[in-house]
Amino acid sequence: MGTSIRLPRADGGSSEYTLREPGMFSVPDSVPKSRVAYAAAHVVCDPLVTASSTLPARLDWEATLAYRRHLWSCGLGVAEAMDTAQRGMGLDWPVASELIRRSLVEARSLPGARIACGAGTDQLAPGAGVTLAEVEAAYEEQCGFIEEHGGRIILMASRALASCARTPDDYARVYGTILRQVRQPVILHWLGDMFDPALRGYWGSENLDAAMATCLEIIRQHAEKIDGIKISLLDRERERAMRRLLPAGVRMYTGDDFHYPEMLRGDEHGYSHALLGIFDAIAPAAAAALHALDAGDLERYEAIFAPTVPLSRHIFQAPTVYYKTGIVFMAYLNGHQPHFRLVGGLESGRSLLHLVELFMLADQAGLLRDPELAIVRMRQVLAVAGYA
Repeated sequence: MGTSIRLPRADGGSSEYTLREPGMFSVPDSVPKSRVAYAAAHVVCDPLVTASSTLPARLDWEATLAYRRHLWSCGLGVAEAMDTAQRGMGLDWPVASELIRRSLVEARSLPGARIACGAGTDQLAPGAGVTLAEVEAAYEEQCGFIEEHGGRIILMASRALASCARTPDDYARVYGTILRQVRQPVILHWLGDMFDPALRGYWGSENLDAAMATCLEIIRQHAEKIDGIKISLLDRERERAMRRLLPAGVRMYTGDDFHYPEMLRGDEHGYSHALLGIFDAIAPAAAAALHALDAGDLERYEAIFAPTVPLSRHIFQAPTVYYKTGIVFMAYLNGHQPHFRLVGGLESGRSLLHLVELFMLADQAGLLRDPELAIVRMRQVLAVAGYA
């Protein structure tokens, strides 16, 4: 079988595309030393279940856990049950809690496997009628579940809190209540409204400078209970500014899927660690780049990461909420799951031409590990769309 495929173009025509050889990413059997790196992991749905926003998600548990083993085998940590796993877009708390429980069991069976789990308030429907006490109770339930099962917490941004909080003091109250109770330091999670429009005005203001000031004050007041903060604002200057203002010992985890190579590399004032959705899709390259950084080989670090950035920018392009479609498509092309379906039918969130461009960018980054398999699967997607 050849490594060429005829692909449609935006002008209505088509052209032959020949794939390159897959990248040879040398990944030592160890975790990166100079940066803490988590990949926010996707889930594999059961493709036989009718996709519906009103029915609980059903997962293919073996394929879902196998993908976590893949991430751990690359030396990356797993950020479990986050927005990449479709929290708030099809994955409800009952299913998310089972995902967390199973992943924690899996992690304990693998020496050195790092995992942190998302705690939110998605038992509550957002609305002005929600009270701060209800938000606190929802956070307490999820944090308690994670700690009961031996997990570490990523304290996710709350749609319910965003809908009912009226002032920055409301955020200080809720976060203070939760942080005083947790057993181990948590990672805070600031997700921009490009990822979730329901989080507009988080920390009590749509002015990002004012929002950052509130967030930093909460961190300073509870620094001993905070491992770090992940910010996903796709704004490298704001991340750098906040990084410099964090208390000693509190890490910045970049969630910037546009600028991660420079945020991880850092500057004379410091660097960020990683908690990234794109690391799910580019795990072998990410691991190899971070090991090059450990070795001080910045030339190789840049060479590995540079071709992944156009791919990441494409996957996370607006409307950014649909980036999960691209993450799962990558896993499908690479044989990590047998189908291209998402919880709630979210595979329809991107156009066929978007997927064609993603296919070519993944190839150009050396991230299609079996080009012949990727071609077979790309042809199947084209055929379903009526293009054959």
